[in-house]
Amino acid sequence: MVSEAKQSSKTKSKKRQQIWEKFPWQTLSTSLPIIGVDEVGRGCLAGPVYAAAVIINPNKPWQHYTDSKKLSESRREEYAEQILADHQVGIGFATVEEITELNILRAALLAMKRAVEQLGLHAGHIIVDGNQRIPGVSERFEQTTLIKGDLRAEPVAAASIVAKVTRDRLLKEAAIKYPNYGFEEHKGYATPVHKEAIQKLGPCALHRPTFAGVREYL
Repeated sequence: MVSEAKQSSKTKSKKRQQIWEKFPWQTLSTSLPIIGVDEVGRGCLAGPVYAAAVIINPNKPWQHYTDSKKLSESRREEYAEQILADHQVGIGFATVEEITELNILRAALLAMKRAVEQLGLHAGHIIVDGNQRIPGVSERFEQTTLIKGDLRAEPVAAASIVAKVTRDRLLKEAAIKYPNYGFEEHKGYATPVHKEAIQKLGPCALHRPTFAGVREYL
């Protein structure tokens, strides 16, 4: 019984190692630019969903693999400025209205498409964080989906950071126009403070009317 438990523990550990294993993204193409793409804000109750697309400058490699949400705000800001200065970046978003019309998944994919288009390329190889290919992108772009891409491939990690910092800045600015919701703190995520503010004040124009936690108070 003990050996079975050990074997089960080893199996689980091996699975975790496979999930976190670094992805050899540099081998995807020798002729096409490799583009890391990630989005942020899908689970929020308010605000647009943002995406970024990043091409790593080979002369200035980026080695910070991590989930952008796990970084401190100051470190994210520092990294984002470095990425924007050293690498090629495209940023896209989908509005609250588009989220309502399309649903959050399709809106997130639309934001990703717009981020890629911002790069102004005619072809490339896209690494998409997650398991969904980006619809509507030119056939000249190859696509590879990568679960936990922000932890496994530098271009996706960089895209994750830029997308989050860009969106967070927008929500901080929104806090001035819509005070008392705490946007400057929770950035639209479904925290207890945010939920309580919606209950007391009702939703504002930034809130997503189709989302549970918002629609009940319209």
